[in-house]
Amino acid sequence: QVQLVESGGGLVQAGGSLRLSCAASGLTFTTLAMGWFRQDPGKEREFVAAINWSGSMTNYAVSVKGRFTISRDNAKNTVYLQMNSLKPEDTAVYYCAGDRDRYGASRQPSSYDYWGQGTQVTVSS
Repeated sequence: QVQLVESGGGLVQAGGSLRLSCAASGLTFTTLAMGWFRQDPGKEREFVAAINWSGSMTNYAVSVKGRFTISRDNAKNTVYLQMNSLKPEDTAVYYCAGDRDRYGASRQPSSYDYWGQGTQVTVSS
């Protein structure tokens, strides 16, 4: 049974930083590309960042490029999202996701096969 478990969310002031982690179990981690998405209530799930199986390719939403960094540690079966210079508009539930097309770093939620339960990030002004 594949599980993705996010952690690291919380409340932070604007301009601050958080690091999200997503631990995978139940499969060989290097068979997956990984992505981070976010969602506000009443809105569609939004792409944030993605990384291929080796970490050699990354992809970012325009709104977070230069502030957020996605990385992975395959020895720990974990993907990270380092979020710096946070803004109130970054407030959302953040989800990690796994894509069995391990060579890609897709922006499309429909490309992903596995999802975590989400972690809340709240940025106060």
